[in-house]
Amino acid sequence: MEQAPLIIAPSVLSADFSRIAEEVATINGSGAKWVHLDVMDGRFVPNITFGPKFIKDLRPCSPLVFDTHLMISEPERYVELFAQSGSDFITVHSEATVHLHRTLQLIRSCGCKAGVAIVPSTPVVLIESVLDIVDQVLVMTVNPGFGGQQLIPSTLRKISDLAQIRQEEGYEYVISVDGGINMRTVKEVVACGTDAVVCGNAFFNADDRALFVDQMISLAREERIR
Repeated sequence: MEQAPLIIAPSVLSADFSRIAEEVATINGSGAKWVHLDVMDGRFVPNITFGPKFIKDLRPCSPLVFDTHLMISEPERYVELFAQSGSDFITVHSEATVHLHRTLQLIRSCGCKAGVAIVPSTPVVLIESVLDIVDQVLVMTVNPGFGGQQLIPSTLRKISDLAQIRQEEGYEYVISVDGGINMRTVKEVVACGTDAVVCGNAFFNADDRALFVDQMISLAREERIR
């Protein structure tokens, strides 16, 4: 059976916040399937972005999947608020919560799909105990906090490891990749087993955003049939 097309998840972190509704409208019309929402608290990462009200206000602007990525310390304190804001996926960092299993269960109990994210220095082995209850694993291929960084090659092995574990154990989680994804690097991550890619600057700087999405999906398809 043919694998589903690569999911493109433009990150609004790279959008123009002064006209955010218009920017999200371009995501809606681009062929992308997800809207990626990077929440940063200035503690877990050295940047501050937005909170649940921002997401709640955006929710009526898009029918797409809202993929909320909590780059915040103690995310369990805010899961319910982000669930109520209209998130479909809520992804927390394994490094940011002591009781990771409990936090993932909380996300699911709020009616959202649960994701776990790992920074470049975190090995896959540290999240193996929760892979049976997650809907998404997000591999950070840059150090989180800012857009426009270059992909760290050593992180690619983790994507392959996650794909192998999924196959061997019969898990169904989506493998997502965030950081330095563009026309040049998309084939690398797809070759390792990626299902979804977060695109920030590459998407929002494209002259034709719909064409960008189409080309990314085509490049992924070419890599998969090699």
